[in-house]
Amino acid sequence: MMEDGFSGSKLFSQGYSYTYDDVIFLPHYIDFPADAVSLSTHLSRNVPLSIPCVASPMDTVSEAHMAAAMASLGGIAIVHSNCTSSQQASIIRSAKSLHLPIVPSVAFASPEDSLSAASSGKYVFVTNSGTLPSKLLGYVSTSNCENLKGKEVKIFDCMRDCKSVEYVPWNYDLGNIEAILEEKKSDFVVLERDGEVVNVLIKEDVERLKGYPKLGAGTVGSDGEWMVGAAIGTRESDKERLEHLVKAGANVVVLDSSQGNSIYQIEMIKYIKKTYPQLDVIGGNVVTMSQAQNLIQAGVDGLRVGMGSGSICTTQEVCAVGRGQATAVYKVSSIAAQHGVPVIADGGISNSGHIVKALVLGASTVMMGSFLAGSTEAPGAYEYKNGQRVKKYRGMGSLEAMTKGSDQRYLGDTAKLKIAQGVVGAVADKGSVLKFIPYTIQAVKQGFQDLGASSLPSAHELLKSGTLRLEVRTGAAQVEGGVHGLVSYEKKSF
Repeated sequence: MMEDGFSGSKLFSQGYSYTYDDVIFLPHYIDFPADAVSLSTHLSRNVPLSIPCVASPMDTVSEAHMAAAMASLGGIAIVHSNCTSSQQASIIRSAKSLHLPIVPSVAFASPEDSLSAASSGKYVFVTNSGTLPSKLLGYVSTSNCENLKGKEVKIFDCMRDCKSVEYVPWNYDLGNIEAILEEKKSDFVVLERDGEVVNVLIKEDVERLKGYPKLGAGTVGSDGEWMVGAAIGTRESDKERLEHLVKAGANVVVLDSSQGNSIYQIEMIKYIKKTYPQLDVIGGNVVTMSQAQNLIQAGVDGLRVGMGSGSICTTQEVCAVGRGQATAVYKVSSIAAQHGVPVIADGGISNSGHIVKALVLGASTVMMGSFLAGSTEAPGAYEYKNGQRVKKYRGMGSLEAMTKGSDQRYLGDTAKLKIAQGVVGAVADKGSVLKFIPYTIQAVKQGFQDLGASSLPSAHELLKSGTLRLEVRTGAAQVEGGVHGLVSYEKKSF
């Protein structure tokens, strides 16, 4: 009897390096609704997630607001290490204090800032450090300072004191805050923890959060706070950094390297497992079974898969090393599954279909950079380019990022000549992850339904047994599988 397509084992043993777009799954049998699909999974051996989404440890993707937002959705973010250890620890503490994961629409300034430089938004709040968390000194209503615009006036000299400010505990929920705003007829509330301001919400922020899809339980640790991951390197100084991060409450650590199969990483894995036996360690990046085997033997609790597949990564071009991401995920997952080690598919995610492919091919989670960059929660300010609202997005292998310290990720911090393995670019404004990730997850569930898989373990078993079939798409088939034949169109996912 003729069969449709190929099994995964046959397709990925032909010597080709396939990307997600190269392959397509053939539909299977549906006997359940899309809402019955469960995407609950594990980031690592001991870190469960409700959704299989992880924010990449990049300095234009994962800081406090992204970490809080991803955890509130049931995923997790890995805070980047392209900063001092104290700054990274502060980002983790700040993320854990953002019980309501919303980016404030007010501005913050230090006492030394001029009014003209700080007057953006409805209010400007003055803190000791000019950022959060910090001690609140006062605030300025920008509408009351119109006559001072253009003059060199220090914001400290025209700010109001905090006597009329409504303070609430950092862990108040949305209902409590909405009730206080109504009862006190106040325009904003200040959320405070241990004497420091951790967030400021105005009425518009509350309405915005109410307009997003309803949040579930989120990724919460035993202490009731958001779970947050942290990236570190493999240098001796990273052992001291790790101590700071553990004290700050990091729930999992990722060894951040473009090529993880090294003596440096293996020794660091063994050190961490001995020093912090309760802390899960994720190794990588790897793309081959032999690489994965070495790190599994060293004791990793998770593996990060991908080399040169990210939109801003040029490793394959510069170094002639890497692998197509679909092949890499399938091969590494096949060996990792034998040891109960979850796999993170890192890079190459441009749409919900790529997420479906990564997960069905064996990954437990997908790590995303460009997919989340440009969102409200991503670090950095919006700017306009050619009439489009964008945010900067850069590879950690770009020369710009390496000047801040990320060159050690490419084993280049001791090299005399710095060679870029990434670029600096910009991505369009995507809005809040609190809005577009729930829609993305719904699309992934519909993909799983078409495949007849009601969960990740179910999908993995269908692939392993040969029930799920795949084919390679020609270039023409890939064109046909997208929007084509139109003079113009508008593409909206939700």
